[in-house]
Amino acid sequence: MNFASDNVSPFCPEVLEALTQDASSNAPAYGGDNISQQLDAAFSELFDKEVAVVPVATGTAANCISLSALVSPYGGVVCHHESHINEDESTGVAFFTGGAKLLPMDGPAAKLEADKLDAFIADRVDRGVHSVAPECVAITQATELGAVYTVDEVKMIGDVCRTHDLRLFMDGARFANAVAHLKCHPADVTWKAGVDAISFGATKNGAMAVDAIVLFDTNLRHRVEQARKRSGHLHSKHRYLATQLLAYIKNDVWLKNADNANTAAKTLANILSKQGASLTHPAQGNELFVRMPVELAGRLRDAGMMFHGWPSLGADVYRFVTAWNTDIDQINQLESGL
Repeated sequence: MNFASDNVSPFCPEVLEALTQDASSNAPAYGGDNISQQLDAAFSELFDKEVAVVPVATGTAANCISLSALVSPYGGVVCHHESHINEDESTGVAFFTGGAKLLPMDGPAAKLEADKLDAFIADRVDRGVHSVAPECVAITQATELGAVYTVDEVKMIGDVCRTHDLRLFMDGARFANAVAHLKCHPADVTWKAGVDAISFGATKNGAMAVDAIVLFDTNLRHRVEQARKRSGHLHSKHRYLATQLLAYIKNDVWLKNADNANTAAKTLANILSKQGASLTHPAQGNELFVRMPVELAGRLRDAGMMFHGWPSLGADVYRFVTAWNTDIDQINQLESGL
């Protein structure tokens, strides 16, 4: 079984069916079609607030274009040092923002902690034009190490941002997994907690290729749309991005898919623990970080499992990622073969 990444998964039947239905006729380009015009209303209903939605085809574009609207070219973005924007987006943030600097800090399981964030910001020495002033805080939900911020934790970070007059951005590549774990309304852990914008991930959780920039401050739409065009991420056949997103959130497909991935991760964690492995921290989303002997890792690979080592957490730590289509029954059958 392939636990290398949720990016290896196909797109789900609901998305495929929607794309097939919308594939047979002409429509206006660049978002002028009837399907694209439904996005704002659909996501406003989802978040129980008027929002502006700007879809793009990649998570990197969603993150970096969002940040370009929240921070100036000479400003700073406070983030966790394990965050995707710091470790995996190359120099994308600086490129899209025109020069903004990432200001990484530490925290357990790749989470920022409100009190330490407040101290980090307050203790920075202001050297005027010679230094970089924080303008935005970026958090990831769920984090790159599979942990989930509670509603209260996001609220406390939002309070810190308001105290220091900073914007708050949420990288939501696995937002569905976080909400499925929390069993909360998506509004409670976003705009009600002080989040200004989120990259609403879909590609990892059943879409073909789309993430949505969701703006809780709708005044940011023009700036984000200009940045999207300038960066080459405005699709001419925009309707096929919109089609994926509408199918993804219709009838809570996004949560159903995430719930399967989360359940599969917990099932796998239980089996691995019986084999002598241990989690570096509790499984909350669809990523497991597992400490185990090399011998056990070899047996798992011999049994047909694909997964990656994670040396940043230790030479004996490995990452397993489940997905919307992971077969839980097949995971259970693995136990007898180990």
